[in-house]
Amino acid sequence: MNMRMAAVTTSRAFLFSHHYYSLPLCVPSFFRVPRFHRNPILLSAVKCLQSSSGRQNVVDILEERGLLESLTSEQLRHACSDPSIPPLKVYCGFDPTAESLHLGNLLGLIVLSWFQKCGHQTVALIGGATARVGDPSGKSLERPELDLETLSRNTSGISNTVGKILGSSGVSIFNNYDWWKEVRLLDFLKDVGRFARVGSMMAKESVKKRLESEQGMSYTEFTYQLLQGYDFLYLFRSEGVNVQIGGSDQWGNITAGTELIRKILRADDAAYGLTFRLLLKSDGTKFGKSEDGAIWLSPSMLSPYKFYQYFFSVSDADVVRFLKILTFLDMNDIRQIESDMKRPGYLPNTAQRRLAEEVTRFVHGQDGLDEALKATEAMRPGADTKLDWKTMQAISEDVPSCSFPYHQVLDLSVVDLSVSSGLFDSKSAARRLLKQGGLYLNNSRVDSESKRIEPQDVVDGKLLLLSAGKKNKVLVRISSSS
Repeated sequence: MNMRMAAVTTSRAFLFSHHYYSLPLCVPSFFRVPRFHRNPILLSAVKCLQSSSGRQNVVDILEERGLLESLTSEQLRHACSDPSIPPLKVYCGFDPTAESLHLGNLLGLIVLSWFQKCGHQTVALIGGATARVGDPSGKSLERPELDLETLSRNTSGISNTVGKILGSSGVSIFNNYDWWKEVRLLDFLKDVGRFARVGSMMAKESVKKRLESEQGMSYTEFTYQLLQGYDFLYLFRSEGVNVQIGGSDQWGNITAGTELIRKILRADDAAYGLTFRLLLKSDGTKFGKSEDGAIWLSPSMLSPYKFYQYFFSVSDADVVRFLKILTFLDMNDIRQIESDMKRPGYLPNTAQRRLAEEVTRFVHGQDGLDEALKATEAMRPGADTKLDWKTMQAISEDVPSCSFPYHQVLDLSVVDLSVSSGLFDSKSAARRLLKQGGLYLNNSRVDSESKRIEPQDVVDGKLLLLSAGKKNKVLVRISSSS
C-alpha cells in the first residue's frame, strides 16, 4: 500500500506541473464519488499529508460544515493536502441574468473564499456568452432572452459585486464571451462536438426533467452543457484552472467539462468538479427569496440594512446550520452558540444577530455592516442613536413614506401629522397610543398632545421619523417647495 500511495503522489505531482500531460490513474474523473463510499485507508493517508504540509484541506472543511455534496474524484481531496502538489486553481461560473448576484449565488462565493483561505487560487467566470443561451438546470421553463445592452450592464454589475466581495484576496475575473466571440460553429463541431455523446447529454438530470415536461427543451438550451464544458476546457488549457465548483444542480454541466478535458486533451483525472448543496431551509424550501423578491448582494439593489434584517429574521431551526455554511466562524464557536441556545436565560436572536453580522460583513464589508447596525439601532423606538440623513436614507426603502412642504409641517401637532402621514386612521387612535407611551418622533417618546414640530426636529432639514410602537413607522420627507 505504501508503494501504491507513493506512485499516486508522484503521478499527481507530475500532472499538476504539466497541466494535461498526465500519467493515467486508476480513478476516472467522470465517476461520481458519494461521500459514503470513501476509502478509509486513503482518508487516513490524506490526514497524514495534511498535517505534514501545513495546508488546510478545503474539501474536509467544506464537508465538516455541511457544504460538500459531491466530488468527481476523491483525488481532489488528496490534491488539497499533498505538499508536493502546487495550489489548485478553482473557478465558479455566474451567468449575468440580472444586474446583481443574489443569495442563491452566495454559496459559490463562500466556497471560492474557502479555497482562497486554504491557499488556492480562484477564478470567477462571468457567462457573457452562455447567458445568451440560458442554463436549463433547475428551470422548468426556458429563460427569457436578454438584449445585448442588458447583458453588458448585468455583466458589469456582477463583475463589480464579485470584485468587491473577493477582490481583496486576488480573485481573477473572466468573461467567457471573450473567447466565444471568436469561435466558429463548424470549427466547434469538428474540434469539440464530435467528442460529445448525445446519449450522455440526454442522461443529464437537468435535461431529462425538461424532456419529460410539457414544455420540452429547445436545442439552444440542450447545448448549454457543452458550452459550459468547453469553458472548463478553455480555462484548463489556457489558465491552468483544474477545479470547477457549483451547486448540486450544476453536476451535469461540470462533468461535461471534465469529460471534454479527458477526451480531447487525453488528461485522465487532471480536472475535478466539486458541488455544494443548494441553500434550503429546514422545511426544504429555497432560502433566498423574501416577500419582496430576491435577496440581492449589490447594495444598490438591496440596502445593507435590509440584507442584515433578512438574516436577523432566520428561524432558530435554521440559524446554526446557516452559521456553518454561510460564515467563516470556527466550528467550536458555532458549537458553543448552539449550546447556549439550549440554556436557560438565552437571549433570543443572539445567534441570528451573529449570523447577520458575519454574512453582512462578508458581502458588504465593515462599512456596510456599520451602516446596517446604525440603521437597525435608529429604527428602534427609544434608541439613543442620533438620527442623520444618511442613516434614514438607508431605511427609506424599507418603511412607508410620504412628502410634505416644510411650511405645512412646521408647527403642526405631532398628533395631526401622524394622521396626515397615514400612521394612524384617526386622531383618537393617535392620542390613545400617545397616552400609552407608544408614539415616537425620531425615536423619542412623545409625552404631550401639545407637542408640535419644531425646526430642530427635522433631521438635517429633510426628514422626520414617526413610530407607532416598535413596528409601525412612517418616514416623512420634507421639501422646501411651497
